[in-house]
Amino acid sequence: MNPYAGLGGAVGLHGSDGAGTIAEALRRGAQSPVPERTRRAMETFRREGGGAVLAGPGPLGADVLDELGMPHETITLEPRGGAQDTRDCVSAMTDAVDLILFAGGDGTACDVASARTGDVPVLGIPAGVKMHSAVFARSPEEAGRIAARYLAAARRRRAQADVMDIDEDARRAGVLSASLHDVVPVPDVGLRLQGPKARTSGDISELDPAIGEYVRRMMPSILFLAGPGTAMAALKARVGGGTLLGVDAILDGNIVGRDLSEQQILDLLEQQPEARIVLSVIGGQGFLLGRGNQQLSARVIRRVGPANIDILCQGAKLAALHPVELSVDTGDRALDAELAGYKPVTTGAGRQQVVRISC
Repeated sequence: MNPYAGLGGAVGLHGSDGAGTIAEALRRGAQSPVPERTRRAMETFRREGGGAVLAGPGPLGADVLDELGMPHETITLEPRGGAQDTRDCVSAMTDAVDLILFAGGDGTACDVASARTGDVPVLGIPAGVKMHSAVFARSPEEAGRIAARYLAAARRRRAQADVMDIDEDARRAGVLSASLHDVVPVPDVGLRLQGPKARTSGDISELDPAIGEYVRRMMPSILFLAGPGTAMAALKARVGGGTLLGVDAILDGNIVGRDLSEQQILDLLEQQPEARIVLSVIGGQGFLLGRGNQQLSARVIRRVGPANIDILCQGAKLAALHPVELSVDTGDRALDAELAGYKPVTTGAGRQQVVRISC
């Protein structure tokens, strides 16, 4: 477990790498989702038959297993509170285990890939802010299920998955710069991992008329919360210009809040209770919520109302998904189940496509 992963999400820092970012996230009152998401994964792992577990000490894994009452061995290691803890854990584990299960985001995945040796496969419990790598399960429960089934298999099959490295400083400056860090083996048990984030051309010409129509139809006195992404940036540009990677608020045709944190959004909703959320889709992965937009938390979504979510996405981006479905991973399993089903996605002027949402 990387106990610092995910700290920057709800507080709007777009990542958690680096001591300065961690300190600022903690100053803003951030709490890491890692313990809870690891707990969910390991509960499923145990229900599915589980297996022997070797864990990092204290906050690096053992604490959660102790809370769950799960037997385990613990690595002898003194945590120092940084990325080196992840690398030290992986180095100590590599020759002693059949699978490395880790909780974090892309930064943690890169540390795991850098420290592993031999051919031991890895699997990520999604718990970071940015998770563009293909080593992550689609939910904590899926991570536990895949791990248990892989270890129980008579013939352990593997696939290869990309680990992506994101430049967080460039990301905070409004530029998404991702590169391939490594390719590592992952379990192949017939259950899908999330795909890698696909690089898109940025061409929204087909969607642009629909964006203009959406803006014209924005009703006064309703607060619109627009998520990150190229399509949403085009929408924000029509009302004064917002951020590419943040969640911005629009009221009466004007941007009234840029790059908002979860708490700032909740504060706005106290003043303006009638609201809608408008989102696009992560290319290649199909995620709608829970990847890079954690400011739109379960509390925010429940406050706005799950029915008050609009989706705008290029038709080509939808067509490139296999299968053509969207995913949500808000951290609230009951809310995810409520959001699941079928929902219209606007793909052009006067055009919609009904798409399944899964959790």
